[in-house]
Amino acid sequence: MLNKIVLVSLSLLLFNCQNKPDENKESTLKDKEGNVSEYAVNFTPLTTIYKKRMGNEMEAFYDKKFNAKDFSGSFLVAKNGEILYENYSGFAYKEKGDSIKQDTPLHIASVSKVITAVTVLKLVDQKKLKLDDLVKSILLEFPHEETTVRMLLNHRSGLRNYAYFTDDKGVWDKKKTLTNQDVLTLLATKDIGLESKPGTRFGYCNTNYALLALIIEKVTNKTYPKVLQEMIFDPLDMKNTFVFDDLNKKDEVSQSYKNNYLRLAFEFLDQVYGDKNIYSTPRDLLKFDLALYSDKFLSTKMKEEMYKGYSYERKGTKNYGLGIRMLEFETGQQYFFHNGWWHGNTSSMVTLHKDSVTIIALSNKFTRKTYQTKRLAPKFGDYPFKFNAEEGE
Repeated sequence: MLNKIVLVSLSLLLFNCQNKPDENKESTLKDKEGNVSEYAVNFTPLTTIYKKRMGNEMEAFYDKKFNAKDFSGSFLVAKNGEILYENYSGFAYKEKGDSIKQDTPLHIASVSKVITAVTVLKLVDQKKLKLDDLVKSILLEFPHEETTVRMLLNHRSGLRNYAYFTDDKGVWDKKKTLTNQDVLTLLATKDIGLESKPGTRFGYCNTNYALLALIIEKVTNKTYPKVLQEMIFDPLDMKNTFVFDDLNKKDEVSQSYKNNYLRLAFEFLDQVYGDKNIYSTPRDLLKFDLALYSDKFLSTKMKEEMYKGYSYERKGTKNYGLGIRMLEFETGQQYFFHNGWWHGNTSSMVTLHKDSVTIIALSNKFTRKTYQTKRLAPKFGDYPFKFNAEEGE
């Protein structure tokens, strides 16, 4: 009888230990000196048993949907600032044998827009501009009278995509590298026209974010890469994140591949930034996402502007905030994310605010598997998705 009591007591003790929070893993941000950052938010530490169970589930999901033997990229899932699972596979530069590791920056494509948008919102917090400032009042060449900064952020400017209008006859010599200033000059000097009247409808457009990068430069009197380094990357210790702005250094960054590992060449559009051209890692993007829980990093007012929908002219669940995509379900639940695709690079960053979850997938060898990230959302909260069996739906 005594042995049974001892056995039960030991079992209860073991169970309680497994359910205790892991005190060795702080769910906080560190600055570049290794101290707790001023932007740190204290989440409830996860229990060891929860992390083990969810880590196993994330690994099983990755093995089923991604397949490390074929996937070239990086994958991370975290809750409350603690990494539940991460995986790195493939090659950043296959011809050199450079494998992808946790500190290998990959091109994050349009996920760059989230960082550009937050930089603009931080400048609004600093009173260096206003969301409803006219673009023309900042960029004097800009030809359209009604367009505001907010319209660029939420893709309601009606502008045409520079990747398309540079194809128009006589607009641009593709032997020359296009820059952000060139995009503005072409809008001002060529008969580019508008897709729609500013402010009347949503139209996803890279031109908006190329112009936002110029606005950042204009109001700070610094280059876009320098502003992001000073306002975002350095304060959050995102030491493996940078803006690519020099095609002469194209062999110094991770490459882009077709799905058969045929390397894709850089081209004349590859020096425009703001809409793309940030290279980062899942661990660095996790730091960025965690900072957005802090009112010191971005004010409550700006976050309310960022995470609300602006396009209700059509009934549906899809919407766009300021630099963030969202699905707004009839249940009231919101799912925030941004995907990207540029050449062979695809990306996805999911942030489940209510559940303090971050899901990131980056790839430099073309695949739609990165967009499978949303399948994980129902494992953390009430997200009424209806999935089909196809990849990248």
